[in-house]
Amino acid sequence: MARQKEQYEGSQLYKIRHSTAHIMAQAVLEKFPEGKVAIGPAIEDGFYYDFDLPRPLTPEDLEGIEKRMRGIIQSGVNFERKVVSADEAKVLFRNQPFKMELIEGLESGEMDDDGNPIDEKPEISIYSQGGFTDLCRGPHVTNSREINPAAIKLLNVAGAYWRGDEKRPMLQRIYGTAWSKPEELKDYLCRLEEAKKRDHRKIGQELDLYSVNDEIGAGLILWHPKGGRIRKLIENFWSEEHEANGYDFVYTPHIGKAQLWETSGHLGFYKDNMYSPVDIEGQQYFLKPMNCPFHLHIFKNSLRSYRDLPLRYAEEGTVYRYERSGVLHGLMRVRGFTQDDAHHFCRPDQMPAEIDFVLNFSLNILRSFGFSDIHAYLSTRPEKSVGDPAQWEAAEAALEDSLNRSGLDYDVDRGGGAFYGPKIDLKVEDAIGREWQLSTIQFDFNEPERFDLYYIGEDGQPHRPYMIHRALLGSLERFFGVLIEHYAGAFPVWLSPTQAAIIPIADRHLDYARKVEAELRKAGLRVMVDDRPERMNAKIRDAQNQKIPYMLVVGDKEEESGQVALRLRNGENPGPLLLADFLTLAKSDIAAKK
Repeated sequence: MARQKEQYEGSQLYKIRHSTAHIMAQAVLEKFPEGKVAIGPAIEDGFYYDFDLPRPLTPEDLEGIEKRMRGIIQSGVNFERKVVSADEAKVLFRNQPFKMELIEGLESGEMDDDGNPIDEKPEISIYSQGGFTDLCRGPHVTNSREINPAAIKLLNVAGAYWRGDEKRPMLQRIYGTAWSKPEELKDYLCRLEEAKKRDHRKIGQELDLYSVNDEIGAGLILWHPKGGRIRKLIENFWSEEHEANGYDFVYTPHIGKAQLWETSGHLGFYKDNMYSPVDIEGQQYFLKPMNCPFHLHIFKNSLRSYRDLPLRYAEEGTVYRYERSGVLHGLMRVRGFTQDDAHHFCRPDQMPAEIDFVLNFSLNILRSFGFSDIHAYLSTRPEKSVGDPAQWEAAEAALEDSLNRSGLDYDVDRGGGAFYGPKIDLKVEDAIGREWQLSTIQFDFNEPERFDLYYIGEDGQPHRPYMIHRALLGSLERFFGVLIEHYAGAFPVWLSPTQAAIIPIADRHLDYARKVEAELRKAGLRVMVDDRPERMNAKIRDAQNQKIPYMLVVGDKEEESGQVALRLRNGENPGPLLLADFLTLAKSDIAAKK
């Protein structure tokens, strides 16, 4: 992933987007000379810039700014780089308070010109074009004519706190995109439009799957009956597969004493993402942000022999992490979520087989949910790390060998691992080509040491076990959001909250509809009878809008012949079927997870 980022940042497309961001800032300041400029990086698929402006921007403003940008591009302005001292920079940006703060950070060696933490003082460079100058490391195009004016587009305006801190000023963030060719821009805008249609927040409301309530709190999910049914189906499948593959289920508390989180290191490294403690009988307790310390204590509770290993503990444990309100996003970024954690404890000689097992298990589960395009990323030892270098080498080799045996496409991110161990991340591609990271297989050489975990080896001596963290779906909330967008709410039959709607043509067919319902329920299908006093076509349309896979229309002919007239949510009309034949069809679709 780091290598991909480096490749992107060195590409011509990155230069085009970065330069287009500066041209946008020039156009904005021409329109609002008193405006204050914050930061404006190139990002995946585009760019943004943050501004403090005298009034909120309108769609008409964006149109005017975009028109001026095309004029600047066509005028052929040069991008010129210059290295300056901190004092020179302060004179240049004396009327720009956000830039002054960045210059002070650069001067002290605390942050770069995008406001990110750094380890050493960089040189201070500026880029100028057409009367606009900004702090910037670059790179940029040489001349604006390298940008195709027909391949740029301003997308929208959003609020963004300065430095992501809700205690700091709220700025206006203009998002835009830029491509090499107009056809690429057109394709991208089509993908954006399709993504809007699939937005899990929109579909979640339309299908009555979940909600977030301000009285309860932002980032806390209420699962409605339909969404809850899908969650239960996911959990049931998850549990059955884990039980069949040698996992033991564990359950752990939602809170733990401060001492637990001191031992795990969370209070030292992760406290900003934890909620404030509560006092219980003079002891501080924290809501858990992770499940792993509890699993470590379950391992430690008994004396373990080399014969007991491997041990596989699995839990769907709800955790709580403080996320700023500005980054909360439907089901994708929340404050309370259920993580499908597992921790594997094994001997060094068992490690290769255990990695093979957990990788193949993860792939099989993801494929069962309809994800066929899966890409892996292997992250190796960073400069700063804990643990024996020989352990790292063995773990990295086991991870890479397992990836090679799996046949997966993968990239290696040299030095991109966590300080406590190497890992594999699995990303799935959804129906419209977006990648989502779901599964992580992470070695940890830190926690077994911190908690003094050991087993008694064949030699009668204590030995430190290897520990592997594994989050398969990631979290149930985020995974559900990904599923909604992947299927656009039209879940496969086995996951659909209602699998069949029985639609009587007239009230006199209600008794037969109830008989069909009873037979299908007896066979294990989730069905409902639409007995509303509506026209048949309206009921069919409503069932299609609710993404119900099967609509079974029943009237005089069907009642006489013991049949149902089958319609599908995609508009197909297979026609009449004996009820037994429909059951065979439905069970086949469910078993195949179609």
